[in-house]
Amino acid sequence: MSKRVVVALGGNAILQRGQKGTEADQRENVRKTVAQIVKMIEAGYEVVLTHGNGPQVGAILIQNEAGRGSVPAMPMDVCGAESQGFIGYMFVQEFKKALIAHGLDKEPICIVTQVEVSSEDPAFANPTKPVGPFYDEATAKARIESSGESWIEDAGRGWRRVVPSPKPINIVERKAVRELADNGYVVVASGGGGIPVVKSSDGSYGGVEAVIDKDLAGELLAQQVDADLFMILTDVPKVALRYGTPDEEWLGKVTIDEMKVYQSEGHFKAGSMGPKVSAAMAFVMNGGSRAVIASLDQALEALEGTEGTQIVKN
Repeated sequence: MSKRVVVALGGNAILQRGQKGTEADQRENVRKTVAQIVKMIEAGYEVVLTHGNGPQVGAILIQNEAGRGSVPAMPMDVCGAESQGFIGYMFVQEFKKALIAHGLDKEPICIVTQVEVSSEDPAFANPTKPVGPFYDEATAKARIESSGESWIEDAGRGWRRVVPSPKPINIVERKAVRELADNGYVVVASGGGGIPVVKSSDGSYGGVEAVIDKDLAGELLAQQVDADLFMILTDVPKVALRYGTPDEEWLGKVTIDEMKVYQSEGHFKAGSMGPKVSAAMAFVMNGGSRAVIASLDQALEALEGTEGTQIVKN
């Protein structure tokens, strides 16, 4: 029986630093990413793919602001759905081309995915996630006054809106994703952490203005579709201790207990490797056999245990 792996892609898999973000830029990056993922499928793994969407949602928010005088701006949940749709469209097209080229009789599909959060999550009382463009103080304060939005001064670069980042508690479309994977589809799901929604008393859902951490949502997806492995692909070959210093040390195979010590020592920063390490650890602590953090160009080797950081129970 083939092993199922949920692969979580970092933002560099779709838009790299210094690029303008044209359709051509993003499609070429997706094509290169798909070439690596198809190697896993060819090796016999079942793949469910999830991805970031930060730059794409940021661009959509800038477009909203630029067109605010002509067309209504859309809320964050709708912007997230829009980004999931166009990124998923690119992945499905490029997967189909690559699967045909490799003689693999599989179909790719994208699920625009809702992710449930709790309305009682403390994050809603303390918005911290910056989104959208920078503005001057006067504009920001006028927006606070007129709309009740939360804004902060961001490191001397200007004022920026902040939204909550609540914890994901349920993948709404989990059964559909699992059934599609069971039937051999290559599924793209929960892009950008999913569309944040809150469940009503009648069982229906409504979107909320928030951003969900994509790595934590990826780990939850891995749990709920019964993945054997959870892999986070990024732009570094392994997790490092003392990253960027002369004493830098790359981690290979490491246990949960060892990672807890490193985490408590402050090696993994909140804005970079911290969420990835937390998500990988959570997958193993929640019963997963192994979690992997590695670079995109060593994806198959990392999946087979010869590259990347391999996080295991003991």
